[in-house]
Amino acid sequence: MRVARNRRLILSSPSEVWALLSDGRRYGEWVTGTQQVLTADPRWPDVGARLRVRVGLGPLSLDDTCVVRICEPERRLELEAKAEPFGAARIAMRLIPWGEHTLFILDWHPLRGPGTRMHGLPVDYVVSVRNGMMLTKLARIAVREHGARV
Repeated sequence: MRVARNRRLILSSPSEVWALLSDGRRYGEWVTGTQQVLTADPRWPDVGARLRVRVGLGPLSLDDTCVVRICEPERRLELEAKAEPFGAARIAMRLIPWGEHTLFILDWHPLRGPGTRMHGLPVDYVVSVRNGMMLTKLARIAVREHGARV
């Protein structure tokens, strides 16, 4: 199965990047397409915790639920994003220490629904561009907050 994969060197430590990932209320700041965080489970990012968000472009929106499937603090976070009627996707994030910085790897692929039939180069390209924008935002926030603490 093909996967949309993005990589980004973030000039902050894995613990600083993890602090952003582990705050469900902040996802709207860096997840491209998020219009509003509706609810964030106080247990986020424990396995089974949920995050409900409104995603969309302009006036078109839908509610999405992300469920934590795997959580290894400061190393790995895997989510299942469910956006009916479009199905669900796996979003896997890995944080690899790179000196004092973080190599962030983001993998995305559909699990079920229409996205599995449309999966391939055109869809992967669009998702890859979106995810690249997302990692750029995440990196900017992490670096800005790192600078504020130094």
